[in-house]
Amino acid sequence: MVVSQPPAPTGALVTALAQLDAAADRLGLDDGIRAVLRKPKRELSVNFPVQMDDGSIRCFSGYRVQHNLARGPAKGGLRYSAHVSIDEVRALAMWMTWKCAVVNLPYGGAKGGVVVDPRTLSQPELENLTRRYATEISIIIGPSEDIPAPDMGTNEQVMAWIMDTISMHRGNTVAGIVTGKPVAVGGTLGRSDATGRGVLYVMQETATKYGVPLEGASVAIQGFGKVGAVAAQLLFHAGARVVAVSDADTAIYNAQGLDIPALMGCREDRMPLRESRGGDVIDNAELLTLPVDYLVPAALEGQITEANADDVQARIVVEGANGPTTPGADSILQDNGVVVIPDIVANAGGVIVSYFEWVQDLQFYFWDEADVNARLHKVITRAFEDVVKVAEERGVNLREAAMLLGVSRVVEATTMRGIYP
Repeated sequence: MVVSQPPAPTGALVTALAQLDAAADRLGLDDGIRAVLRKPKRELSVNFPVQMDDGSIRCFSGYRVQHNLARGPAKGGLRYSAHVSIDEVRALAMWMTWKCAVVNLPYGGAKGGVVVDPRTLSQPELENLTRRYATEISIIIGPSEDIPAPDMGTNEQVMAWIMDTISMHRGNTVAGIVTGKPVAVGGTLGRSDATGRGVLYVMQETATKYGVPLEGASVAIQGFGKVGAVAAQLLFHAGARVVAVSDADTAIYNAQGLDIPALMGCREDRMPLRESRGGDVIDNAELLTLPVDYLVPAALEGQITEANADDVQARIVVEGANGPTTPGADSILQDNGVVVIPDIVANAGGVIVSYFEWVQDLQFYFWDEADVNARLHKVITRAFEDVVKVAEERGVNLREAAMLLGVSRVVEATTMRGIYP
């Protein structure tokens, strides 16, 4: 009998598994626990029709992956992108598990996505797709089971549609089914800026720890979306010199510093960066190699690789995106003395404030924005301190320390709960 082998992992999943295996080796995990952590607990693959504006029907594919539930309900975003794949969603779900554990939230990791370019859909078509996808995954999501949130290609309006869809099915408002909603329907103040604000807070701690003050520091930011744009604006007002930013098509650079408030206006007007003034047009690849104090990759995974890591001139890399640095690139950056602040700490602001939103929804009691931001600062800086402590105690870099901390917390929960027969 010929036994077929599962396909080899691809893309971001290769990176995620390599990071896990390195942590598992250092922790001395046995094969059984390692196998539990390498595989998602539950995967749902759906194919569903959507009626388009012209009356035609298109079929779309989507996924929802729950990696681990040992520490609590699954938590993770939903992305709409033409490049969504099951391995990408598996990797992102795994990273969410470690991220929630590192910042000590009572969640496991999940992720979801639909293979679609949302820019090609009208608003009614986007709503139809969202409501049908929400219905398809409704069998595994819930306030105590799995709580989605916005990610690439989705926003608070998409979350409102999902919340309403599930609420209609259940006959009552289920505010805690998703986070990242509009404030008018149970969202929290401070959520839209949370990931970028968390990046700022981590960079402030990094500046103190490594002696590279933000005041006057040069910063290049890859990505000018929900994370990169907010981080750029906050860093600008903190006195940093943001010299380069990029969108999906191009980047602009000004060694003296860009006018970030003006660029935010361009963003609101949906103007491509190449049409804005105040900087020279460069390509995205060149942005990653600029001579800056801080580089913030805040776009997609797999941007700093073995092919370009040697060209990175930044003193400190702060990962605003999930998985922007491959394991091979990590080794090169470390050899070159570049400090990397890993994604599962640096960009955890979003899930931290999503947790706050979930707590508020369950209580139907809401906080003011200053309170939300103060709590975010407390949680994310404590996580940074925990990671630094592990790095110093074990003589490892910050990525390894964060993985050791996150994986060990999940292992502890798994061991304490035991294996159900």
